[in-house]
Amino acid sequence: MAGDNKTEEATPRRRQKEREKGNISKSQDLNSAVTICAGCALMIFLASKIINNTRELMYYTVTHLNPKEIPSDDIIAVLVPFAKGTGDILLPFLLALAVLTALSLRLQVGALFAIEKLKPSLDKLKPSSIINGLKKTLNPFAVKNMVELLKSLAKMSVVAYAGFSVLFARKDELYGLMGANIDTGFAVLGSVLTQMIITICIAMLVIGFIDKKYQDYEYNKSLKMTKQEVKDEWKNTEGDPLIKSKIKSAQMQFAQQRMMSAIPKSDVVVVNPTHYAVAIRYDKSEAPAPKVVAKGVDFLAFKIREVAKHNDIPIVENPPLARALYKLVKIDSIIPAELYVAVAEILAFVYNKNKSGV
Repeated sequence: MAGDNKTEEATPRRRQKEREKGNISKSQDLNSAVTICAGCALMIFLASKIINNTRELMYYTVTHLNPKEIPSDDIIAVLVPFAKGTGDILLPFLLALAVLTALSLRLQVGALFAIEKLKPSLDKLKPSSIINGLKKTLNPFAVKNMVELLKSLAKMSVVAYAGFSVLFARKDELYGLMGANIDTGFAVLGSVLTQMIITICIAMLVIGFIDKKYQDYEYNKSLKMTKQEVKDEWKNTEGDPLIKSKIKSAQMQFAQQRMMSAIPKSDVVVVNPTHYAVAIRYDKSEAPAPKVVAKGVDFLAFKIREVAKHNDIPIVENPPLARALYKLVKIDSIIPAELYVAVAEILAFVYNKNKSGV
């Protein structure tokens, strides 16, 4: 199978493309655990406010609602205080819960706005697509469905064990409530219930983190690529190596042609005598010091000497200077100060030779 050959980790470009499509790794279990834990924490934090608001609403109901005085033609006026009281109870809780849930999701997936997910897909509305989707969803022997079933059973078992472990640990206190007064009973039950909620929340968070790791594993597995896909993507990103090689070859050829065209205008060519060749030009209007207009080794050095001979450019043998100029000076760059004297001597020799006509 083709999928068996997908042994390479996904490239950063592949990951970015999938992320732009909205295909990301996220754990619904972790989101649910964070939401439930946040809800329980908010319930505890806002408990006094919720109890006070509920008490005020009940007091209003008992003291202000006389069935004989309720106006039948303005029922909204009767419901407004109840709507306001209910809003005071639920609105802070729901807003805080929504913010915490969104923050949890943001921390899990980061900043993401996938336009692809918003585009309607007509293919999904086709009868064949709907039937295939139902077959995959309802097939109990599908690997994915089996894994999800086992995960659900494992989660239920862990959560149930967490809850019952608290009850079992504090069973003596619960047995002792028989015959106790109401205040003591509520205090003990509240303590047991709080411990159960905390234990279950911790268990759900642990399950959520484990599921996130599993989802990351499955996500990375689904993104794996074949060696050929990696090569093709590298070509698309960096360019075809063959084309890049041809471009580089053309650039080098153009640079050599340009360099060769500068040799006839040079003043002297310093050679090694056969391995190195460096053409020097000195023009005060162009640069304050002599500069190298061409250089090469072996075959390129031979071509430089050949062009120099054809254009009657003096050729001077000075192996140490030829090697130094080749290694230290780039083409179209002036010579360094430490080579001024040696180059000046050669130029003076060439100028004197030209003047004497030798």
